[in-house]
Amino acid sequence: MCNTVKVSPRKLDPETRAALVDIAAKLLAEHGAEALSTRKIAAEAGTSTMAVYTHFGSMSGLVREMVHEGFARLERQFAKVRRTDDPVADMAVLGYAYRQNAKANSHLYAVMFGGQSLAGFSLTEEDRQYGRYTLLTVIDCATRCIEAGRFRQGDPRPIAHEMWIATHGVVNLELGGYLIDPANADRCYDGMLSSLLVGAGDEQRAVTASMAASKRRRRREVEVDPEPAEAVATRR
Repeated sequence: MCNTVKVSPRKLDPETRAALVDIAAKLLAEHGAEALSTRKIAAEAGTSTMAVYTHFGSMSGLVREMVHEGFARLERQFAKVRRTDDPVADMAVLGYAYRQNAKANSHLYAVMFGGQSLAGFSLTEEDRQYGRYTLLTVIDCATRCIEAGRFRQGDPRPIAHEMWIATHGVVNLELGGYLIDPANADRCYDGMLSSLLVGAGDEQRAVTASMAASKRRRRREVEVDPEPAEAVATRR
C-alpha cells in the first residue's frame, strides 16, 4: 500500500517563494546548470522539495519565475529615477540604474534573456513582454528628450533600443570580467552614452552638463541593496 505524503501549506513561509527564486538563481550562477535540482534548492532554503512544486508547478516554472523576477526588480529600480526638467540627465540615470541592477542581481540577470536552456524552459512571447515592458520607461524618456528639443525629431523607439543595446553590451562585458580596465567601467559607460546622446541630436555642451547632473543624482536615486536569499530563508 502506497501512502501519499501531504505537505501542509502552513509549513510554507509566505516568503519561501522569493527565497527559492533567489537561491535557484544563485546556485545556477555559481555552480552551473547541474546544480539546479529541487533537492539542492530545497536544502539551501531549508524546506522540502515539495515547496518547489507547490509554488511553481515544476522546475521549468521556477526558471520562468527567475526571468519575471529579474525584470520586476529592474522595473522597480527604474521607478526610483525621478522625472526632471532635464530628460537627458534622466536618460543617463536610467542607464546607470540598469547597470547597477544587473550587477546587484547578476544571478537573475544570467537567465533573464534566455541565454541558457534549463529544465526544459524556453522563453515565450509572454515572457519577452516582461522585458519589453521595462523598455517603455526608456521610450518615454526618449520622447521627452525629443519634445524638449534635445533630440532630433523622429521615432523615439529606435533611440530607446540603441540605449538598451549599448548598455546591455557594457553590462555583459562588465559582469563577464572582459573589460581590460574594470576600474574604468563607469568612464567607459559614460563615454559611450555621451556619444549616443550626441548621435541622437543633442549638442556636446548640453550633453556634458546633463551627464554631470546625472552623476550628482546617481547615488541618491540608484540604491540597489537586494536582500540576500540566505537572509530571507532564515526568517522562516
